[in-house]
Amino acid sequence: MRILGIDPGLQTTGFGVIDVDGHSLAYVASGTITTTHLPRGDLPARLKVLFDGIAQVRARYQPDAAAVEIVFVNANPQSTLLLGQARGACVTALVACELSVAEYTALQMKQAVAGSGRAGKAQVQEMVKRLLKLPGVPGQDAADALGLAITHAHVGSSIARLAQVAATTRRNTGQYRAGRVL
Repeated sequence: MRILGIDPGLQTTGFGVIDVDGHSLAYVASGTITTTHLPRGDLPARLKVLFDGIAQVRARYQPDAAAVEIVFVNANPQSTLLLGQARGACVTALVACELSVAEYTALQMKQAVAGSGRAGKAQVQEMVKRLLKLPGVPGQDAADALGLAITHAHVGSSIARLAQVAATTRRNTGQYRAGRVL
């Protein structure tokens, strides 16, 4: 299975692609999509760059699934809104390519990769390097994106198994049809 991780940002969006075979993880690619070459006030053009960049990454690496970081409210509401729009452009690009999209918080990613939700950027970078057996430490945005892909590789399979078990053990009693209890 090939997983694409996305760390959304309006100026710099990180991406990371890994292959998963059982418990084995293999690095495929990582990098960033930047909008810093565009005027800060041209939000639509910046969102288009993100959308097109994600679509190009998707076309080049052909992932089977994607994982995107969930955005939380920062101290500056305007920054949060702008980041949310960047995230929306990324998710829309993935969905337009008919990819399934999982969402994880930064805390979940840090716990899955570094073992602590309070891990710093340097710790995440180092653990991504070790888990993927990279020769050097990836950049912060790419490391976070790779971390999201790793998180999905570990957590996603567990969630799928739990959903499968829940579906097979679901009881039919107490369900409604046409206004009547079955």
